[in-house]
Amino acid sequence: MEHEAWAQRIQRLGQLGCAFFKIGPSTFGGGYAMIATLEREIVQKRGWMDERQMADMISVSGSAPGGVAVNAAAFIGYRLGGIAGAVVAVAAITLPTFIIVSLLSLLSMVFKDHVKVIAALKGVHAAVIALIIVAAFKMWKSSILDTPTLLIAAGTVALLLFTPIHSFYLILGGPIAGIAVVQLKRRAGMKVRTEKQQAEEKRELHFPEYYI
Repeated sequence: MEHEAWAQRIQRLGQLGCAFFKIGPSTFGGGYAMIATLEREIVQKRGWMDERQMADMISVSGSAPGGVAVNAAAFIGYRLGGIAGAVVAVAAITLPTFIIVSLLSLLSMVFKDHVKVIAALKGVHAAVIALIIVAAFKMWKSSILDTPTLLIAAGTVALLLFTPIHSFYLILGGPIAGIAVVQLKRRAGMKVRTEKQQAEEKRELHFPEYYI
């Protein structure tokens, strides 16, 4: 039995490594650009998490220090394979980026002023914007539950755009505002919603493929 348990653990670590090595090259533009790919691989294809858990994981990953992609990999890896799983997932998701950036750095001095290279980079910028918009839309659907959450989101956007306040304080203020709203609703005898209804959770989502 112990041998079988070790074999299953090694197999799971291998699955984690393959999954995140595939996800790694799709993180152009930062971690939020890979959320659609991450959800398709982790939720829809492999079934390691459901959509609600995925939304919670993205919220935690975005609030914690460090990059969203690395945080998400560590979170999922630890959940599925402990410390070893977290190490494998983080190494697998960062290795493709490390290789690509190293190659681009070697070639940048030669081709940085080439017209076609400049045009290609502009195309990448446009594609990254689309990926981030998809990620924002996905997070909107899973996070905006009622009027208070809408007001919190709108107020945060306004503060980011029109004030010099640091994003750290907004991230810290988010859970505080959420707890305050829930407590006020409970004292007023109002119904409290902390997640989407079951029918909405099970609704299938369709995202374009972002694998490279």
